[in-house]
Amino acid sequence: MTTQGRGLHAHVLDTLGLAITAGEYPRGSVLRTDEVAQRFDVSRTVVREVVRVLESMHLVESRRRVGVTVRPTEEWNVYDPRVIRWRLAGSDRPRQLRSLTVLRSAVEPVAAGLAARNATPEQCAELTECALGMVATSRGHQLEGYLKHDIAFHRVVLNASGNEMFARLGDVVAEVLAGRTHHQVMFDDPDPAAVTLHVQVAEAVREGDAVRAEEITRQISVGALAELDVLAP
Repeated sequence: MTTQGRGLHAHVLDTLGLAITAGEYPRGSVLRTDEVAQRFDVSRTVVREVVRVLESMHLVESRRRVGVTVRPTEEWNVYDPRVIRWRLAGSDRPRQLRSLTVLRSAVEPVAAGLAARNATPEQCAELTECALGMVATSRGHQLEGYLKHDIAFHRVVLNASGNEMFARLGDVVAEVLAGRTHHQVMFDDPDPAAVTLHVQVAEAVREGDAVRAEEITRQISVGALAELDVLAP
């Protein structure tokens, strides 16, 4: 696919994905491929490729003699990072953020405890570097810089847990953190207490203190939920 083709594909995919997850096409709605091609002025090949991606996310299903049908919400692959991104861009953002943050609060403390037992010296060093990066960008409205280090920090924790199921949640957590930042569900500067807690998690992991790593990560989760009460009630 050419660069232009990839651009058209991404545009159609994002537009339809956002519309479906926002409820503009309720369950059972039928998308006609020829109408979609005409609306976006693209070839049917592009539309078919887009439909294949939406099918892989379980947002739609193709039916012979019917067309492309929107599936019920409960059948969607809600762990797909693009589905998360689209849902966070819609009006249901507060509920989505809360749901995802509760998921994080159930997983990340346990992952941090495991990381304290299983992290390699290289992962410990990387975690410390991420935490220091968060400190360095936590003032002066540097939220994009902070986000980069924050995402990297949580990826390292999940990977260092040694649990491949936790590790696969790295993209999910990344989308949650990015969504909070890009949709202004963050203070202008991160909570200093939360930044300090991340540094303490890195220390606990490096020292092999599983109980402390888990406890501090749970404090981070509680703080994140409390922030949502203020910023996305």
